[in-house]
Amino acid sequence: MMTGLANILGLIFAVAISVDPSLLFATASNFNKPHAHTGKVEPFKPGDPNVKLDGRARGILKNGKPYQTQVQTGDSGVALVVQDVNAPTHIVWDRILDYDNYANMVPKTVDSKNYKVVPHKPTKANNFLEKEIYTRMKVGFPMLKLEFFVRHFLYIQAHNSLTWTLDYTKESDFDESCGYWYIIPHPDDPEERTRLYYSVQVGMFDWVPKFVVDFMSSKALTDATAWVKKYSELEWAKAKKDGTAQTTPQPKKREPVFALPFGKRKREEEERRAREEAEQKALAEQEAASKRRLLVSIRAGWRRYVLVSVVLVLAAYNAAMFFGGDSHEKAA
Repeated sequence: MMTGLANILGLIFAVAISVDPSLLFATASNFNKPHAHTGKVEPFKPGDPNVKLDGRARGILKNGKPYQTQVQTGDSGVALVVQDVNAPTHIVWDRILDYDNYANMVPKTVDSKNYKVVPHKPTKANNFLEKEIYTRMKVGFPMLKLEFFVRHFLYIQAHNSLTWTLDYTKESDFDESCGYWYIIPHPDDPEERTRLYYSVQVGMFDWVPKFVVDFMSSKALTDATAWVKKYSELEWAKAKKDGTAQTTPQPKKREPVFALPFGKRKREEEERRAREEAEQKALAEQEAASKRRLLVSIRAGWRRYVLVSVVLVLAAYNAAMFFGGDSHEKAA
């Protein structure tokens, strides 16, 4: 009887998990709710990390492998990876900034989409910031998906850098995420090769399983440079094969002279359009959030159904034990 009951309970549990894996793990991300804090670690600063590469380090890089070291940020040291790439810097930047295509390139990434882009006029006052890119990302592990919202700061022209933090106006499944790219032409072959530097600091909530924490804090560091190297070199090889290879990016078409007085008006128009697009996306997110809340209520009903089923099975088992005990006593 006990074996039969165990089989029934196991079957109910298996069906419940197959229908709703979130019975095992829950996420807390919310596009319309702010994060629990506005930053726990000091963000990375754009610019040269001033990493000295000795003979051993250069040997590792020459063999196509990533070199891992540490840099000082504030009062502590953080891991930093250096990687050489057989492609020009503009190809590498194109891969890194292709956030809408990350699901096809980056390990563990199942979804990635920009939800806002804010252009800036680089000035000394804003440390020559060119653009802010806000991206919604989702990484996937067995029976668990984590969603987080990232705010990128682009400083290519002045600092060869991209930094990021969480977008703290949104609630993420990561407690914290700050990172940094520094991209320069390779010192031995500046026309066709690149040297990149990458570092990231990630904080996870207590409910996240340990294997996810271990991956995000160790393997993800070298995986990040590996995918950039792979897809940059593939793109460069394809460009050379097609005869479209350019060692420098094509210059953008210049504005006619008579349009110069209206540069400010054009920038304001671009910013207005960016705001309107952000508002439209926010409305779409609100609709999606409503659908998610409906789904949560359906899942809650399913959970109640599972619990009621378990209770009924246990009640049936107890009744069988009770009546079975009475029949044995009467027979005695």
